[in-house]
Amino acid sequence: MSAFGGDWARYEDAIYAVYLETVAHAGLTLFGQPVKVRFNPTTKKKGYGFWHLISEAPAQDNRDEDDRTPDLARCERVRWVAWCIVHAESDGFSWWENQRGRETHVVIWAEAHDFAVVLAKRETEEGTRYCLLKTAYCLRGHTIRKFTKERDAFWAARKD
Repeated sequence: MSAFGGDWARYEDAIYAVYLETVAHAGLTLFGQPVKVRFNPTTKKKGYGFWHLISEAPAQDNRDEDDRTPDLARCERVRWVAWCIVHAESDGFSWWENQRGRETHVVIWAEAHDFAVVLAKRETEEGTRYCLLKTAYCLRGHTIRKFTKERDAFWAARKD
């Protein structure tokens, strides 16, 4: 941000360009399935998925997407999203699936950096499977403990 002299709009445009290049238009795949992003609805002419990567959700009692709060740590890590997806099965990364409502998510955790990427498993009406990028964020203490339990339970169940 300092390279932009405190000009948030210029910084936002720059990280959006990085997002488009490294994520949205990069042809990423996860486990052989294409990774897609949501563009609609847009905010300030930028895609919906972008805002979920660079901002935090509003308070539980206010789910208005326009009230998301930019998170500089997320902004600084936009390039990490593709890196995590590409290296999901590499040393230093964990991945597992979880259920959130009716959706099955794939969570990728760059453990040494306490950074996570979340994608939803989807299927088109024609039966084509893909992963929809939902969000990415830096982990804090309680989330790290939760992730460790969830990951370990997923892999223990798969061994049975």
